[in-house]
Amino acid sequence: MIHSARDGDLVTLTIDRPDKANSLTRAMLVDLASAVRGATGAKALILTAAGRVFSAGADLDAARAGLATDPTWEELSAAIAGFEGLTVAALNGTLAGGAFGMALACDLRIAVPAAKFFYPVMKLGFLPQPSDPARLAQLVGPARAKLILMSGAKIEAPEALAIGLIDRIVEPEALIETARTLAADALAANAAHVSAIKRMI
Repeated sequence: MIHSARDGDLVTLTIDRPDKANSLTRAMLVDLASAVRGATGAKALILTAAGRVFSAGADLDAARAGLATDPTWEELSAAIAGFEGLTVAALNGTLAGGAFGMALACDLRIAVPAAKFFYPVMKLGFLPQPSDPARLAQLVGPARAKLILMSGAKIEAPEALAIGLIDRIVEPEALIETARTLAADALAANAAHVSAIKRMI
């Protein structure tokens, strides 16, 4: 349910469970983290999904069994944040719940016009993943981070772009090609140069 494809120095990871809105099981999270760590030496990584939803977050049955508070979410986010090349979340649709963490850990986020963004931890009685509030606040500011995490706001793509949650809105048919274009300079550069600039930022 996680597909990894490598094209030279570019790795593309695809969540492929569209019949379940790409909801995530623990095994899928483990596979994603393993794939990111296995991309050592690549200069760029694209994270995307199949179908019309990027991810609805935790699989409901798995969440009831404890996945909502499982440390594997944070391990995945840490693996993405620690990747030395450029990471691009190519959001093919709505991003919800725990799936926020992997997108927040990416360097860039692009999304289709129909995408929506919400993280209903207040309503559900869970804490967000440990690194998510700070990463979210760095992107959108503390008040808007509270709007999303504490008020349960559902943000549509134009507002997400305006507040800095995403970096571009892209038509679905151009999503992956745009992600590849954004990674082109990194792919053409020396790997040490890519990681040096990332560390400086």
